[in-house]
Amino acid sequence: MHAVVTTGNGGYDRLDYRQVPTPVPAAGEALVQVLAAGINNTEINTRLGWYSSSVTESTGELSDSQEIKAEDKADGGWNEATPFPIIQGTDCCGRVVALGGDDDNGDDLLGRRVLVRACMRPHGFGSMETIWMASDFNGAFAQFVTVPVTEIFTVDCGWSDAELATIPCAYATAETMLHRADCRASDHVFVTGASGGVGSAVIQLAKRRGAKVTALTSSSKAEAVRGLGADRVVTRDRDVFAEHIIAEHIIAELGAESVDLVVDNVAGKDFSLMLKLLCRGGRYASSGAIAGPVVSMDMRDMYLKDITLYGTTAWDEPVFPNLIRYIEAGEIKPLLARTFPLSEIVAAQVEFSRRAHVGNLVLIPPEI
Repeated sequence: MHAVVTTGNGGYDRLDYRQVPTPVPAAGEALVQVLAAGINNTEINTRLGWYSSSVTESTGELSDSQEIKAEDKADGGWNEATPFPIIQGTDCCGRVVALGGDDDNGDDLLGRRVLVRACMRPHGFGSMETIWMASDFNGAFAQFVTVPVTEIFTVDCGWSDAELATIPCAYATAETMLHRADCRASDHVFVTGASGGVGSAVIQLAKRRGAKVTALTSSSKAEAVRGLGADRVVTRDRDVFAEHIIAEHIIAELGAESVDLVVDNVAGKDFSLMLKLLCRGGRYASSGAIAGPVVSMDMRDMYLKDITLYGTTAWDEPVFPNLIRYIEAGEIKPLLARTFPLSEIVAAQVEFSRRAHVGNLVLIPPEI
């Protein structure tokens, strides 16, 4: 089969599109033909070595320099060291074409279109230990992938394969943050990075819960973000506002202590502002830090206002079944920015890193 093999930490030269053996499903596994595979920050972060504990800059800064230090390559830092070479690809829409072992209990899955739950909890949902498709074992940047039968979910809807491939990572991450932070209809939710995959998913999923949503994005993407249902859009163009007055601009727009829940995958220099926006008893949820992982904060903003911080990586048990239900009920919509052939993964990741798009980019493997 054709696949993109990531050979190690580094630049785009580490992405090798080539033929590899088609995997064989073991007992309890399914062989899934990949119909479409989404692109996420996770794949780029892993390739760059961004999860190493010695990296302090943003994904963009590291990507631009392509200068990966030796110590960055040596360990996974906050994650386990990546077992290179590996086929990445966390988002998978596919079709089940074979089952492993002699157990025929999964025969009703054969031929069905499915989404794969890439974040797996091997010790059950009482533990936060995870195994990730495309980080711990081969993923969906290929024509076929093998996954545990327990982690595939059939979906019946009129969406295209590419549209379905925008869902797993971005929407499950967004839904987990909202679920864990108990987002409710009475909340005012503030979303950073609102035009990205996770941010745009947060808008839809928070609005589905009845919450009021204010979104932070660039002026060039403001109308698109409004179209997702945001009640209010605040722009943060750094070519318009000097670095030191962006925070003042946002506070002036919204008011201090005006937000119940902040969902922030940006972090970086503006992190301390998020706590100032939160009301007393407010909640802050994050699953990323694209503007930089090392932040500063005034602890008094947290403890004197009884703020709760939620870090989210492991997807909670109801999240993926909920997403399937939302899709089939027409309660959310995909935001597909563009598709690329799998062989053009470098062009796709370059486009992704430019962050000029709204929503998700998706790779399409060659037909069988």
